[in-house]
Amino acid sequence: MSCEDYQHLDRVVDILGEYGRYQILIMVLLSLTVIPCGYLGVLPIFIADTPAYQCRNWLKSMPCDGNFSSCYPSKVDANWSEAVEPCNGTDRCVDGWIFSNESYTIVSEWELVCENAWKVPISTSMYFMGVLLGSLIFGQLSDRYGRKPVLFLTILLQSVTALIQSASVNWVMFCVLNCMRGLGLVACFTTSCIIGSEMMGKSARLSLNLLGQCVATSIGLALLGMLAYFIRGWRMLLVATAIPSFFFLPFWWVIPESPRWLLSRGRVKEAEKVLCRAAKMNRIHPSLIMFKVDNDPPLLQHSSKDKQTFAFMDLIRTTNLRNITCLGCFIWFVSSMVFFGLTLSTGNLKGNIYLNNFISAATETGAYIFTWLLINRVSRPTLIFVSLMFTGMTLLVIKLVPEDMYAIIQVLVFSGRFGSSIAYGSKYLFFSELYPTVVRNTGLGVVATAGRIGAIICPYVIYIGDYNKILPFLIFGSLSVIAALLSLLLPDTRNSKLPDLINEAKPSRCCFPCMQASDSKD
Repeated sequence: MSCEDYQHLDRVVDILGEYGRYQILIMVLLSLTVIPCGYLGVLPIFIADTPAYQCRNWLKSMPCDGNFSSCYPSKVDANWSEAVEPCNGTDRCVDGWIFSNESYTIVSEWELVCENAWKVPISTSMYFMGVLLGSLIFGQLSDRYGRKPVLFLTILLQSVTALIQSASVNWVMFCVLNCMRGLGLVACFTTSCIIGSEMMGKSARLSLNLLGQCVATSIGLALLGMLAYFIRGWRMLLVATAIPSFFFLPFWWVIPESPRWLLSRGRVKEAEKVLCRAAKMNRIHPSLIMFKVDNDPPLLQHSSKDKQTFAFMDLIRTTNLRNITCLGCFIWFVSSMVFFGLTLSTGNLKGNIYLNNFISAATETGAYIFTWLLINRVSRPTLIFVSLMFTGMTLLVIKLVPEDMYAIIQVLVFSGRFGSSIAYGSKYLFFSELYPTVVRNTGLGVVATAGRIGAIICPYVIYIGDYNKILPFLIFGSLSVIAALLSLLLPDTRNSKLPDLINEAKPSRCCFPCMQASDSKD
């Protein structure tokens, strides 16, 4: 497909307007489809929480606080809270454990404490392992077979696997299904984001990404806290979170395929059909948006070059895309690790876990609204830099706060959550603008894969908190500062049209020697 065709599409998008009835309808539907992404990824806050417990058939009992030597029966008070007598480190609890009935989680189901405590972060990492695989698989599928089929396939995949997972008979089955459930998470959100980005103008694109989809995920997080408050059993909680996605499947007959992707595949008539439908709903005459196929025979008979298939290697073949991909991988790795790490740490904070979850969701919502207000006033790299630097410095300050000052620590953690949410929300928009149409979903799939590696690691960083509660925040803070500095090297995309072809990718502000291999495609 030629540059002229894409330029005509940009003119058509301008003619259709930013906030016509059709655009508003699509924005609402795409935002609704990603609400489950807000809670399915952080279910471990509640279903993998460790309730208070004590040793079965012993007068002595144990509130294992993360110190392996304390995983022996010792006396506790009537509320199963603090040990009042040091563990002697000799008598083990061989008869199993009795857990508090305030909630029923996988920890109480399979007694994942003491020598089995390592299984809890493993189960969470398996979910993000599935997310990683999904980034690799569905990014390619979306660029090859279309955005729409991948979006609805991943919605269905998340729902069905969550239902099956609620019937898990052992921890291994739970982990395998956790991995399968994770396959669809990032692909669902990313594909939904790309469909909107490729068919809307600049202003509507910002509103969809930040006020629509990102806020929708924070609403999903708040809904999770509400559901968990009323549903204390992990099996029924999984069922309750799986059901809503089924109501989004009828959106198939309303949400269109991306016209920009259709053009990239030479399917001009189908792209025209989508645009004519939008014009009709917006009360615009269809003749204004038609492609002039009569005067441009190449549109009817596309060469094999027009239908060229792009793959992972195209992301590193040219200097500009290579720089964007390398920098993007590290920034996504850090931002995802910190974002999910602080979200999953909600259960480790002092106070009511349900209230903390609500505050976390409210903080995330405020961050997305704040980002929307700033996104057109500052450059994209500056926004990423400031948000990550703010997150890093806030988390590093925690080291200076005495551990008994819980309120101040919580304020700093939620402040870091605010900064990480800004970076997490804006990076989807930023990198969807950096990658050309022909490799957009593949590129986002690759950087999202790096992000999932960070998410896989974050449960183990959180697990370190059982031994040193401050160390995880120091790790998150240090990495945030490094990623903030590297983000300044990326090119700005503010007020720029979306690139469509490989040679339209913008150069970074600085090229590393290892990235400057000569190629003829720059």
